[in-house]
Amino acid sequence: METVEKNSFKAWLLAARPKTLAAGSVPVLVASALAASMGHFQLVPAILCLLFALLAQVASNFANDYFDFVKKTDNEDRLGPARAVASGWIDPHQMLIGLAVTITVACLFGLGLIYYGGWAMVLVGVISVISLLAYTAGPWPLAYHGLGDLFVLVFFGFVAVVFTYYVQVGSFHPYAFVTGAMVGLQAVNILVLNNYRDRDTDKASGKNTSIVLLGESFGRWFYLANGLVACLLGFLLWPASIWAALLPLLYLWPHYTTWRKLVAIRQGKALNSLLWETSRNLLILGLLISIGLLI
Repeated sequence: METVEKNSFKAWLLAARPKTLAAGSVPVLVASALAASMGHFQLVPAILCLLFALLAQVASNFANDYFDFVKKTDNEDRLGPARAVASGWIDPHQMLIGLAVTITVACLFGLGLIYYGGWAMVLVGVISVISLLAYTAGPWPLAYHGLGDLFVLVFFGFVAVVFTYYVQVGSFHPYAFVTGAMVGLQAVNILVLNNYRDRDTDKASGKNTSIVLLGESFGRWFYLANGLVACLLGFLLWPASIWAALLPLLYLWPHYTTWRKLVAIRQGKALNSLLWETSRNLLILGLLISIGLLI
């Protein structure tokens, strides 16, 4: 195990899980490109959305780190990257404080969005924070009942893209929902990869992810299908831009390549090497959608 000084900056950086942060940044990128293609890009609300999204992602990672430790899901059999609390890098009490501080700062940035999106943005923020905590906390945590994939699709897809677009343009648009689905499906694959790797230990600890419930074969094909469907949805953008429909198809090659590696490795810690690739693929997809919209 990696040597990390307790409660150090490095410990907190590892707990933030920077390899997953594309899930917070890419939706803002795509929504801003869509707003720009409509002639309504606004830098300040875009930055506020980015800061809120990234901090919400970090808070989600902190919450997962703490509550999976409390529920004893993280133990000596863990195959994924080491968790900070379970590894003793951060005290549980300090992690709770860090979680509270991160949520508070995220909400402070979110308050700035009221000026652009009205008081409804408070409700969006409150629901987002409650949901990220309910992912692994509470009496009925979403991640433990096969709803983690839906959570990621909704909040790192639809909510992130649709409302980032809304605060810049002042209205909703069908293309925001389409691009939200495209981004969200690939963001789900970050979770799918983790759950695919941890399917046996999750089952033993009572964490009923969709892959635990539906099996290894489902997880394997689910990962591939998410990327394929994301690209097919791009054709709904054809009336706006032929490039927004066609460029995302280039993403299929890195997606397929990563999936082939997943199939070949199939189990164990070696799957951790695909976490960065899956996050990278999300960034590639987001850039292709954005470029297509802006051409």
